Amino acid sequence: MNLPNAISLTRFLLMPVLVWLAWHSYERAFLMLLALCFFSDVLDGWIARRFHMQTELGARLDSWSDFFNYSTMVIGGWWLWPAIMTQEKPYVLVVVACLIVPAGLGILKFRSLTSYHTWSVKFAALAVAGSGMLLFAGAPAWLFHLAVPFSVVAAVEEICITLVSTTPRSNTPTLWHALRARE
Repeated sequence: MNLPNAISLTRFLLMPVLVWLAWHSYERAFLMLLALCFFSDVLDGWIARRFHMQTELGARLDSWSDFFNYSTMVIGGWWLWPAIMTQEKPYVLVVVACLIVPAGLGILKFRSLTSYHTWSVKFAALAVAGSGMLLFAGAPAWLFHLAVPFSVVAAVEEICITLVSTTPRSNTPTLWHALRARE
């Protein structure tokens, strides 16, 4: 267990706390802890790359933590801000599909969650998480609307990577890298 893995594990273990905060209507605490979880996602990846601490376990742990982090954001959003979630339902459903479809395809093909950590997913995650939290805090919805297409592009790229890959490779930055790995 190294520091980035410990950070990912901590983020994973904080999901029940986020659910509890949402269930008990602690909006501000939920947003603050969610922001901390998203920041820790950036931090664990940076530490792993910067100090050459990348591991297969870390990539998988990070992916599972991300999956549950975004799932908790959606669930908490429905409990805490049902009017916003109802109003933004088509966009939220697109984001949820962009989370589930690539993950499901990876599980079907490789019998495990893929951990590509593509550049497009990193950008989409930043855009969706940031604009989603701002939306919950009262910002205009158009910021979230602008972020959703980035999720679609990232999901399509992950699907393509899964389709062209013969084995799951963690930390595949782009489809181009996946195609080169086949050669």
